[in-house]
Amino acid sequence: VQWYRKAADQGDARAQFRLGTMYNNGGGVSQDFMKAMQWHRKAADQGFADAQFSLGSLYALGNGVEQDWKKAAHWNSKAADQGNADAQFNLGNMYDNGQGVAQDFKKA
Repeated sequence: VQWYRKAADQGDARAQFRLGTMYNNGGGVSQDFMKAMQWHRKAADQGFADAQFSLGSLYALGNGVEQDWKKAAHWNSKAADQGNADAQFNLGNMYDNGQGVAQDFKKA
């Protein structure tokens, strides 16, 4: 955690994402969805696709934030546009089920 935090504090998106993941899963730190959200958001704002996908998942599940399907779709869309297959799958499910987006089987 020490070295990830040093890199994250300097703006390294990979380290920010990794710290967010550690807080999300409780690996090496106490599980804290709010901190997971904060670190993932810093990395996502820099265009880091894995962090964008993670933010989408946190919003979909309501972990660390109020559940918000529109925000989940927004962040999954950003990650999907960069080729993140997990985000593409989640976005397909959202279009299939009309969660955060208008139901659209063709887009799904």
